[in-house]
Amino acid sequence: MKFKLYITCAGLFLVAACAKLDLNPLSDGSSETWNSTAEEIEMSLNGLYKDAFWPTDNDDWTDDFLYRDATTPITGATINGETDFVRTWWVNAYKAIARANTVIHSVGRAANVLSPAQISRYSSEARFVRAAQYSRLLSHYGNIVYTDSALDIDQALQLKQMDKAMVLAKIYADFDSAANNLPATYTANELKRATSGAALALKARIALQMEDWATAAAAAKACMDQEVYRLHPDFSNLFLSKTKNSVETVFGLPRSVALKVTLGDLQNYVTRNAGGWGAKNPSWDLFCAFLCTDGMPVDESPLFDPHNPFENRDPRCAATIVPFSSSFLGYTYQPHPDTLTVWKEADMKHVENKDTRAIAIFASYNGLIWKKGVDRDWLLNSWTAEPDKIIIRYADVLLMYAEAKVELNQIDQTVLDAINMVRARAYGVEYTATADYPAVTTTDQAELRKIVRVERRMEFAKEGIRYMDIIRWKLAGKVLNKINYGMLDPADLRTKVVQPGLWFFPQTPEIDEDGVADFTAMATAGLIKTVAVRKFDVTRQYLWPIPSAEVLTSGLDQNDNY
Repeated sequence: MKFKLYITCAGLFLVAACAKLDLNPLSDGSSETWNSTAEEIEMSLNGLYKDAFWPTDNDDWTDDFLYRDATTPITGATINGETDFVRTWWVNAYKAIARANTVIHSVGRAANVLSPAQISRYSSEARFVRAAQYSRLLSHYGNIVYTDSALDIDQALQLKQMDKAMVLAKIYADFDSAANNLPATYTANELKRATSGAALALKARIALQMEDWATAAAAAKACMDQEVYRLHPDFSNLFLSKTKNSVETVFGLPRSVALKVTLGDLQNYVTRNAGGWGAKNPSWDLFCAFLCTDGMPVDESPLFDPHNPFENRDPRCAATIVPFSSSFLGYTYQPHPDTLTVWKEADMKHVENKDTRAIAIFASYNGLIWKKGVDRDWLLNSWTAEPDKIIIRYADVLLMYAEAKVELNQIDQTVLDAINMVRARAYGVEYTATADYPAVTTTDQAELRKIVRVERRMEFAKEGIRYMDIIRWKLAGKVLNKINYGMLDPADLRTKVVQPGLWFFPQTPEIDEDGVADFTAMATAGLIKTVAVRKFDVTRQYLWPIPSAEVLTSGLDQNDNY
């Protein structure tokens, strides 16, 4: 079974935010006696699953995203020690760590009512949370403070940054404790919490990010060998609110409209015809990364037609981005400047097409709209939604295993099987049915490296995965210094693209060795326009800055060039 948690108690025992490192959870329990029973320990552990303690990277920090002409502190290279999420992530991670440390050091108070195995389980669950928090800090900030003790404020202020390798070793130890002591599954009558498989999966993730390929491969394989998780049968509905606690979810958090723990910012992802704003969109870079059904990139496949760009593409393309002329949220979606009306299903008639910029100038600037995870229920629930918050899923475990083994150049059938399981699911077939999808067969390391990277991009778009991928692969300096392109304004679009018969893409973009599209030729010809100019400073941005308050008040060393 997977992770599931009732969250009615998740708001208990929280402390207010504080400008400096929060390693002293003043509001936790009744100091000397709390955590003396199973109920009290579970209440403390429930608090560690608060949504704010489990942030995910934003897709708008990557080359997969377009939000009109806006950039972010990351894609605009303005990130600094005062940036809001830089401070918030740091503060919340150390709050969670402090509370995890308190549980670990106080759980022994229940020794007279709990068995040693129960105490180990509770302690290991807190260690799981602590390891996950330190993993996020290490991968994003690099030079961090580490403590596994419950400290008072004076002691906390004396802490200094620890060597990365030492922090990583401690993270591994915590995940190993969790993997050894947490159950692999839960019974139907138990609350579903973090599992041993979740510990192995998150251990693989931080190992991969730190380029410890052997540890990543071993941890991912151990998770696979549990045979607890498997791929959700339908890629398209995995991300909808109706899909709860999927067999693919290795670790995640529930959301609840009733408890006001919901997915936000919904209208930016919904078409204007359906009542949204259509402002946050997939980038052309992402669109062109999806392979064709022959397994080839768009510039090499004879199946690709730039004028019908959704045809003959990997099924995840149409599951991620709304195809033109398809039904979506009760309307036909079509951004073509000459399509001034579209079909409205509820009224069985044509209505004004607000999804073309010929009518609504703030409709999608590049003609694309997200489909993945966008749910018609959003329109029925006053713009609130409660899809599970998936922290890591089994497809990621499979592709992490493949990536680590490729980097080790230990390529065998298990590597090909891991990639093909993910790809075949998209085509709705078994991975052994190699004639029914473009199965991967090469064993060349360089080719497989490219294949895995493209596969991850197609599989995990809009899931907060791409950012750390381009950081790990050292591609951020390349892809985040490229222009974000879109369609010409309506009048020019008609005369330069539509009337000559060049809609949608006037040309097929070239795809380079990293799977990155080049739109320069179309831009030079004046057939597309610059929407936003991304910037990424390679001299500093592969790590985030330490929050300024920590540098000023705690004397921590700032990362280079901030």
